Amino acid sequence: MNTNLQSALSRREILRRAGSGFGMVALAGLLESEGLLSTARAAARSDRQLNPLAPQEPHFAAKAKSVIWLFMNGGPSQVDTWDFKPELEKRDGKDLEGFDKNTGFFTDQVGPVMKSPFKFAQHGQCGAWVSEIFPNMARHVDKMAFIRSCFTESNNHSPALFMINTGTTRMGFPCVGSWVTYGLGSESANLPAFIVMSDPLNRGLPKGHAQNWGSGFLPSVFQGTWLAPQGEPIANLKPPAEMAAQQQRAQLDLLARLNQRHAERHGGDLELAARIESFELAYRMQSAGPEALDVEQEPEHIQKLYGLDNKECTHFARQCLVARRLVERGVRFVQIYSGGMENERSWDGHTNIVANHGGFAKETDVPIAALLEDLSQRGMLDETLVVWGGEFGRLPIVQKGGTGRDHNPHAFTVWLAGGGAKGGAIFGETDELGHKAVTNRVSVNDLHATILHLLGMNHEKLTFRYNGRDFRLTDVAGNVVTPVLA
Repeated sequence: MNTNLQSALSRREILRRAGSGFGMVALAGLLESEGLLSTARAAARSDRQLNPLAPQEPHFAAKAKSVIWLFMNGGPSQVDTWDFKPELEKRDGKDLEGFDKNTGFFTDQVGPVMKSPFKFAQHGQCGAWVSEIFPNMARHVDKMAFIRSCFTESNNHSPALFMINTGTTRMGFPCVGSWVTYGLGSESANLPAFIVMSDPLNRGLPKGHAQNWGSGFLPSVFQGTWLAPQGEPIANLKPPAEMAAQQQRAQLDLLARLNQRHAERHGGDLELAARIESFELAYRMQSAGPEALDVEQEPEHIQKLYGLDNKECTHFARQCLVARRLVERGVRFVQIYSGGMENERSWDGHTNIVANHGGFAKETDVPIAALLEDLSQRGMLDETLVVWGGEFGRLPIVQKGGTGRDHNPHAFTVWLAGGGAKGGAIFGETDELGHKAVTNRVSVNDLHATILHLLGMNHEKLTFRYNGRDFRLTDVAGNVVTPVLA
């Protein structure tokens, strides 16, 4: 044996090198099993680094391509809307035995059982019971899949809002819209992938404000774009009057080259890629944004269908029509909030359920019914998932000092329509008073898993590594509610 080779490769050195080699083989095997060595996967990662909002393939064939979430902020009462309980009338005025006074928010204002002040009737082939406050939506119950057994983890607005939006009661986590756009990207090159509209009637934003549509630890490009309810919908969208189009384009091109050069030196920085894309998107939105929001372009009969000529619902009618125009143009996720901060400025009917729910129903019933009809007529409902619900429900007892109801985290109703939801399905039950979900209980994690499933995503595989851990919308829980799937 060559003496130089003997001195260069001692027994210890040979073992060390062999050990490293086995380690590399194992690493290669792990990377291959994750698909990280494949050319297609590498190309996809490269595309996402260049454009984080590039369309992504779902995990499996999707029913829905987009979502319109109609958020009834404040906590609509299930027993006064979609969950008819005849027993309430029989026990009206009687104490609810064994009731835990800590269930609601106002522990010192616990009253007796209160019947619903609204009449209910059955509608559609499915025979769903609907409150009289929704005469127009009642015509579309055969398009809806009702989940009457939802429950959540908090009786307080802020954490309950975070829970229904992000899957946890704590702030700082990505919301559903952010996870959806992270997972699927956008079909529109000229509009944000995720747009949020709030109540415009000087009622304020939902508690938690922009945290409800924030991207948390996901890159900021996946956060919701909030449309201001008054004035210019998107601030600073118009360029300065003194700046010519060519000058603005030249500035953006220079900025893009500088950012791209930096990105090449710091590969894989999704936040930087998001920042680059945000500049370009803002530029493209200068023409696409105003056009998409201009509902006056719609035929007169469509404007009337939504209720734009009805003073009681004009603002929500405009938002629902805008939502249809947005998803028609490839926007992935739209969320509309009915109601602002709390109490009488939202569906938070503590003092007078008739005035509170009756008023907000007049604002939303016609536009929502029109949205379902319009989407259906255009052949868009099959690919658009419409979600209706709030952050929790309300108690079947009266809140002392008024004729309203306190918060109830133990039971609330959500319905889904279109996008692969099973029209006319009625899933889950509450007890005889509508106090607690008792049959086929559905958690917020289950609801999120179901929404992601309809969009073609496995909620257990939609993850993002942050601080050394793979996070997901449903955390370590969640089951798809298969009976509401078509």
